[in-house]
Amino acid sequence: MRLVVAGAAGRMGRALIRAIAETEGAELSGAFERAGSDAIGKDAGELAGVGPLGVAVTDDPLPLVAAAEGVIDFTVPDATVALSELAAQARIVHVIGTTGMSETNLQRLDAAARHAVVIRSGNMSLGVNLLAGLARQAARALGPEWDVEIVEMHHRMKVDAPSGTALLLGEAVAKGREVALAEQSVRVRDGHTGARVEGTIGFATLRGGTVVGDHMVILAGPGERVELGHRAEDRMIFARGAVKAALWGKGAKPGHYGMADVLGLDRS
Repeated sequence: MRLVVAGAAGRMGRALIRAIAETEGAELSGAFERAGSDAIGKDAGELAGVGPLGVAVTDDPLPLVAAAEGVIDFTVPDATVALSELAAQARIVHVIGTTGMSETNLQRLDAAARHAVVIRSGNMSLGVNLLAGLARQAARALGPEWDVEIVEMHHRMKVDAPSGTALLLGEAVAKGREVALAEQSVRVRDGHTGARVEGTIGFATLRGGTVVGDHMVILAGPGERVELGHRAEDRMIFARGAVKAALWGKGAKPGHYGMADVLGLDRS
């Protein structure tokens, strides 16, 4: 499968290039960066530390997308939305790990998914998606009497909060309770907040150092507490998951999918 990597010079971009190089059935056919990047013109394989691949980094995604079967994208919302329109025109697979999307962004991705296979997740790892399934089941079984807090920590350079993974876990809890996350989430506590409202889903965000990604779903009941967690130790777990998603998407019909679909996990 001919794959293009967006943001090829970034940490995730380089990890994606390595993952493609090590995956049977996947081939790097293109790599691009923003205009003015120092990576323009360099060999993508050398940037990623896997040796020359004969693919030079460019700043023009259009010809790359037109000649590819899929594009993998861990960039920023505006760039992702623009790229989704190119993927829709080319009718290829668009794997999206970008977080911090607005409702308007998501609506435009839904529009692109009428013609492209859009696979989007706040986290591409198998472990996190299994954690989401467990969180959904626990929330359903324990009910709103149990308080839920989602705690996440990432490296000091991460720009959005809560993380996409934390929101994915919050959505799983909300689905288990059959409520809307937007109506139940508590993102900030400061000053005299009063007692906790039953049924709310709290988020706590920590930033520091070089942490790849730690997530904990805490369900606190009367006299007992259940903690479900996941710790990412290597960005390659996200990259390998994204390549797996792209290969899965090659045989799928146009639509907006998640990693639960790729992994065949129960979404009920």
